[in-house]
Amino acid sequence: MKTAIVGAGIGGLTAALLLNRQGHDVTIYEKEAHLGGRLTFQSNGEYRIDQGPTIVLLPELLKEILAEAGIEQDAIELIPCDPLYDIHFADGTVYRKWRDTKKQMGEIESKFPGESFGYQRYMHQMKKVYDFGTEAFLSKIFINKRSFLSLQNIKFVLSSQSYQHVSKYLASFFNDRRLIHSYALQTLYIGGAPHQVPALYGLISYSEHAYGIWYVKGGYASIVPVLEEACRSRGVKIYKQQPVDDIVVEGKTVQGVRTNGSFQAFDHVVFNGDYPMIDRLLPTNYQKKRQKQLEPSSGCVLVYLGVNRRYQDQLTHQFYLSDDFDTYMEEVVSGNEIPNDPSCYVFNPVTIDPDAAPADKSVLYMLIPVPASIDPSDKALYRLVEDQIEKIENSSFQGLRNAIEWQSIRTPRQAEQEGLYLGGSFGVAPKINQSGGFRPQIIHPEINGLFAVGASVHPGGGIPIVMQGARLLANYFKEEETKHVR
Repeated sequence: MKTAIVGAGIGGLTAALLLNRQGHDVTIYEKEAHLGGRLTFQSNGEYRIDQGPTIVLLPELLKEILAEAGIEQDAIELIPCDPLYDIHFADGTVYRKWRDTKKQMGEIESKFPGESFGYQRYMHQMKKVYDFGTEAFLSKIFINKRSFLSLQNIKFVLSSQSYQHVSKYLASFFNDRRLIHSYALQTLYIGGAPHQVPALYGLISYSEHAYGIWYVKGGYASIVPVLEEACRSRGVKIYKQQPVDDIVVEGKTVQGVRTNGSFQAFDHVVFNGDYPMIDRLLPTNYQKKRQKQLEPSSGCVLVYLGVNRRYQDQLTHQFYLSDDFDTYMEEVVSGNEIPNDPSCYVFNPVTIDPDAAPADKSVLYMLIPVPASIDPSDKALYRLVEDQIEKIENSSFQGLRNAIEWQSIRTPRQAEQEGLYLGGSFGVAPKINQSGGFRPQIIHPEINGLFAVGASVHPGGGIPIVMQGARLLANYFKEEETKHVR
């Protein structure tokens, strides 16, 4: 079988390797000069840092899928982050997260007296949600909504109250708003807001404590060359800087793709991009005007810094929260301007990987969640970045402003120009009406032979989860082939 993969993000590369192992003749078309999609590097001279994802979650799932794809375990080195990260509050409190339960309980009692029992209850309850969610949602595709809205699923969601939004759910375990925010901010990893995202996504913060946060030696994007080499060594054809102009459909069946003005026949086409963008490649009668149907995730302003100081005493991951985090989150998902008091995340890899920057220097990454729709003036963007640099300098990174040798900024508008849906950085928003069976699925609902993987497709965003989507696709092909053999 001949299979085309349109887009070489982590979902496309994983799908290529898994399908290749099943005997598919796979061809990848990538519009950029590099593979990996969001998983790439931002660099300037001697400085290099991950451009997109930095926090490695669910390491066993990651390694398991890589093994199924034929990647040797020693090809990628995972290093545990211990402690996990620091959270800086506007009142000066710094809350440190640990994987070790005793250390975490001690930290909670030290900073939030009387709240440690709530943490125990939270972890106990979230284990149930995690175990059920992994089996019922993460491991399945939903060809129709009835299979998603099964009696078993409805009973569990109601009994566990995981239909509530994250903030309300956490309030049943914690009293201190700062602690609630500490276990709600992880919705930002997938571009959601705690007051909108269903508590099922609370499995993200649970997984940090249960399975740890990890770092890929050399940066998360160093996975991509490993996958590219594996693809090429197994005969997967890769065409860079070759966008697909059209997905050719006759009747209700895929025939192939059109690229560089010529038609290439394929039995299957797998789209690996922000799912709403697939309409641009389809015949007009299949275009759904999804921009009116699907809501994008939050956007972000990304700031990359090369500095001539070594911040070895600062943790790899740190969060700096707004004074009014709830209002800020509302502004991020509902506003169209730069929020008044933004929060930010800082990535400082030299703490865990001394080779991440030149000797006696550091490279930093700042992520500032903002509405996906904003297109700030140069003056407003400058003020936003300067304010956040000042914030982290005063709190943790002393002397930062005068130590900066390189600075680069990426905005939601740049993200949109590069193919991210309406400037959202994490695919479509993970709201309840865009999750599970209500999210785009790996199988196109109308066109035979057309499939999709990526952050906007079930099971959702995050590198291991997107890879899981590619595995669901490969498993679907395997099951279909088995049916035909019978």
